[in-house]
Amino acid sequence: MFRIHRDTRFAKDKTPYKTNTGVQFRHDAAKDAHAPGFYLHIQPRECFVGVGLWRPETKVAYQIREAIASDPAGWKRATRGKRFTATYSLEGDSLIRPPKGFDAEDPLIEDLKRKDFIGSDRITQSTVTSDTFLGDYATMCRDAKPFMAFLCGAVGVPF
Repeated sequence: MFRIHRDTRFAKDKTPYKTNTGVQFRHDAAKDAHAPGFYLHIQPRECFVGVGLWRPETKVAYQIREAIASDPAGWKRATRGKRFTATYSLEGDSLIRPPKGFDAEDPLIEDLKRKDFIGSDRITQSTVTSDTFLGDYATMCRDAKPFMAFLCGAVGVPF
């Protein structure tokens, strides 16, 4: 669970508390938030779920890009499969130019340019506060299984 205080050292706004809570269920081999995992963000009128790997270090990002380049069909199944796309859309920042060592004409160049390998979906407050939310969230996590398995395989951790 992420801390409820926000860092105000360099901010003009010195309000000490966040208005959201974030929980990441990350791979047990991870030491920080930059690992494959599931994320739940709860905030008034702005709740969402996320899966994947946010802002990996350069070496890890290249491992993922190499996995995409060597198994494009597996990447497409993981990111364009019916269950995944019914819940998630790929999001996050991307490089402006193709990464070093990758062809600009590659059909998956937009995926190879990703800095973040994440999928997310907005959910409502009523969804989060419903009696069925725990089961609904577990289903959302299961829908991301191929995506998470691909990322874990790419970075060399068991899924």
